[in-house]
Amino acid sequence: RHIINYKELTEKGAIIIDVRTPGEYSTGHIKSSLNIPLNTISGQVNKIKKYNKPVITVCRSGSRSGMATGILKKAGVETYNGGAWNMLQRKIS
Repeated sequence: RHIINYKELTEKGAIIIDVRTPGEYSTGHIKSSLNIPLNTISGQVNKIKKYNKPVITVCRSGSRSGMATGILKKAGVETYNGGAWNMLQRKIS
């Protein structure tokens, strides 16, 4: 299994999308992340594609970000499941 270097991805301009609810996001998040809740991500695919950058999805545990990764990959977006946002924050800081 290929180990993903999240720090390298973010240094190259990858976008971090936090798919938790706005309420959860407001309790703490990665500073540069965008909050696009999982239930709205399908409708945001074209907007996300326009960034033309790799995407790292995060949530509380990794399960919703995994679902979001599936949706975005199907749409042809280079996407990685970053798992829990607070764990990813440690990996990239």
